[in-house]
Amino acid sequence: MWISVLMPYRDAGVTIDDAVASTLADLGPCDELVAIDDRSGDDGPDRVAEWARRDPRVVALGSPSGGSEGGGIASALARGLDRASHALVGRMDADDVTLPGRFAAQRAALAQDPSLAVVGTQVELFPSVTPGMDAYVRWQNALVTPEDHARAVHVESPLCHPTAVLRRAALDAVGGWRDAPWPEDWDLWLRLHHGGHRIAKVPRVLLRWRRHEGATTLRDPRCAPERLRRARAGYLAPLLRARPFAIWGAGQTGRRLARALASEGVRPRFFVDIDPRKIGRRAQEAPILAAEGAIAVARAEDVLLVVAVGDRGARDVVRGRLAGHGLVEGDAFVCAA
Repeated sequence: MWISVLMPYRDAGVTIDDAVASTLADLGPCDELVAIDDRSGDDGPDRVAEWARRDPRVVALGSPSGGSEGGGIASALARGLDRASHALVGRMDADDVTLPGRFAAQRAALAQDPSLAVVGTQVELFPSVTPGMDAYVRWQNALVTPEDHARAVHVESPLCHPTAVLRRAALDAVGGWRDAPWPEDWDLWLRLHHGGHRIAKVPRVLLRWRRHEGATTLRDPRCAPERLRRARAGYLAPLLRARPFAIWGAGQTGRRLARALASEGVRPRFFVDIDPRKIGRRAQEAPILAAEGAIAVARAEDVLLVVAVGDRGARDVVRGRLAGHGLVEGDAFVCAA
């Protein structure tokens, strides 16, 4: 199975040589790197053109005609996908570095398990690491199996976008990349998950993920917490319309998710909390129950518990507690924050 790697870029002249060189060094002779210019204003396109002259595996796509603003990553990826030649579609960003063995490991994982639609890898951050991003990457790197990703997909984006290799058939089945009010990568993982496609990760660090002050996650409004809640609510709502549900967490995180779900037309039967000061009160017109009573009600009345707590450690505690009562994640409860 050959791979078409899509690399959209804009004003990446400083880093694009390292990205291209590391990617080509790891690709096979019949693979290709499709580099898509999103109206760069620097010498990035000239650098890509030079790579294309030197290596026939490089396909250089120029900017779309008309206008001066970039069309965005989803639009660039759609143009690249139209040009892609192969049944496997990889991703790469123009400021990251592919490490040796990446594509061979992903190709092998997809060949060994036909049920997998997407295989990513673990990553390391560079050149700087903030506490928040370090915690996020440690959480993301710990997700390896399809079951890990399915449990985490409504919490945050479980897979680093530029590490992905996808089956073209699965990508086409869900409509490819699209512009969304929230991050386009998480939107794609959610659509794939809800379409029955499985996601996994090679348990090795095979990409260096560059983080810097200008990174999209720090300035793009689509990455704002309110937008992320809208994504969770939008993809959870169809599940919750078909079944009564409760929100585990009557604190700020749970109440905010409840408001986002209410905008989708679904409301919890009750909230759950362990704070004795909250038990017996109401939140958004729904009662707040103690944990043991809530578990009993959920079991007796087939109420889906949506875990929405603000701390990753607390989420794992709740997950363990529910599993200890014999409740199965993905069936009796889901984690959503």
